[in-house]
Amino acid sequence: MLSVSEIKSLLATPQKIVITTHHKPDGDAMGSSLGLYAYLIQKGHHVKVITPTDYPYFLHWLPNNSDVIIYTEQQELSAKLVEEASMIFCLDFNSLSRINELGELVRASDAYKIMIDHHLDPEDFDDYRHWSISACAAAQLVYDFIVNELKEGEFMNKDIATCLYTGIMTDSGSFRFPSADSTVYRIAADLIDCGAEHWRIHQLVYDNATENRLRFLGHCLSNKLEILRDLRTAIITVTKEELKAFNIQTGDTEGIVNYALSVNGIKLAAFIIERTDKVKLSLRSTGDFPANEICKKYFNGGGHRNAAGGYSDHNLEDTVLEFKALLSDYKTQLLQ
Repeated sequence: MLSVSEIKSLLATPQKIVITTHHKPDGDAMGSSLGLYAYLIQKGHHVKVITPTDYPYFLHWLPNNSDVIIYTEQQELSAKLVEEASMIFCLDFNSLSRINELGELVRASDAYKIMIDHHLDPEDFDDYRHWSISACAAAQLVYDFIVNELKEGEFMNKDIATCLYTGIMTDSGSFRFPSADSTVYRIAADLIDCGAEHWRIHQLVYDNATENRLRFLGHCLSNKLEILRDLRTAIITVTKEELKAFNIQTGDTEGIVNYALSVNGIKLAAFIIERTDKVKLSLRSTGDFPANEICKKYFNGGGHRNAAGGYSDHNLEDTVLEFKALLSDYKTQLLQ
């Protein structure tokens, strides 16, 4: 592993840098990536953000979003940039499988690879790692990397602050998750002092829905929500046909699982959705219930204790049956 001083030495001269993040990037993925981008550009580096796939429309307002390259839309350019890079920053993911085909390009690259992440069990592909599972967001770790590791807080400007605040806000559930400790609030305050307009960021992320998304949300809550009271579990299932009927786009399903978790008395919520290739699961839980354990053990995934995801190669009906069947093994924990 490289030392912090070696990273600082590398960044003291102009580098060709690629920043990438996980498949279907969320607010933390894009906020941390574009926040780091805005810092490195100030330092005179040649920087490109490459995402493996597209991402939600309600994040397109982020500063410098127009400079983002989407791998699936510009594969040759992406491959060229990765090949030419001297440093690759890997943000908000811990395994190269999380960036799909882009992962093999990164693995084959001779560039120094820097991981900044807060997920369990990181893969050993990196040369430098700024990692903590106690952090509420990768954006928090990017802030810590710039301000405390590199000692360059003087570069913090409105663009960086706006992006990092967005990442922290979205991954902390608007500061309501247990991971949003007093340190997170102090960082948020500093970002506001640096120019982040917290009220406007919240509005652009959470009050920016399309009509189709709102009608789809109503459909999910009215027609697809199933409550298992004896197991304190709520489930929402969605078919491919329903996604098509509501013209659902990337990002339109984000956060719907939290509505199921908000039902009084519910400890575990599942959003199970039939995609073209796989059935995807998004789990949320309260307290000490290990949503990540279920995803890792049964559904090829993982994540955080209270927020995790995975997938199944079975059809939607069989996946739902499998999920319901395994709940009996967790009944004691669910009823505590």
